[in-house]
Formats: sequence, C-alpha cells, structure tokens
Amino acid sequence: METKSAVASLGALAHEGRLSTFRLLVQAGPGGLAAGEIARRLGVLPNTLSASLNLLSHAGLIGSRREGRSIIYSARYDAMRELLAFLMEDCCGGSPEICAPLAAIASQACSAEGACA
Repeated sequence: METKSAVASLGALAHEGRLSTFRLLVQAGPGGLAAGEIARRLGVLPNTLSASLNLLSHAGLIGSRREGRSIIYSARYDAMRELLAFLMEDCCGGSPEICAPLAAIASQACSAEGACA
C-alpha cells in the first residue's frame, strides 16, 4: 500500500460516525448491509450516512452492489488487511516480538469472523 492510499483510508476512518459505519460493516461480514439497515442500527440520518458511505467508498474501504431496490454495502477486507499491514510494516525494527501480539490479535479476529481469509 502506498502512503497516499493509507492516508486516504486513515482520513476516512478519522471520524466517529464513519468509523462506526466501517466497524458495523466489518462485523456484518461479506454479505454486507443495506443502507437503510445501517442507518437504523447506527441511529443516523440517511443524508449523514450517505456522506459517510461515500467517503469510505472513495477511500476503497467499502464496496457496494445493487440488490433489487436496495444498495448493499460491505467492507473490503482486502483493503483493511492492506492498511493493517502498512501500519505494522515497520513496527518491529528488527524485533519481531514487538509485533507478535498484534499479529496474533489480527489472526484471531480473522479466524473468528471468517472474512479475512
């Protein structure tokens, strides 16, 4: 991942509402959620949610597809993995034991969700 992409992703997540939206979509799994369901679960207005979804989409963190009359949004797990890898890339500085707990947490989360494979 290039620095410019990482900055765009981090910027998109640097807002309470957008971070909540992204986390909800990560929890929802690959099937995703309809925009109306996201708004209902988070208790946000549709226009506010639309702006959040737009920013997350432009950052490449979520994708969308049409199903009938609904637009279904889902997390892009590959983009999330790339961002996490970018953040952890240089953290060890020759001492892999520093990052081992983080790698274990990421591995556990992926195994539990089944979406990171």
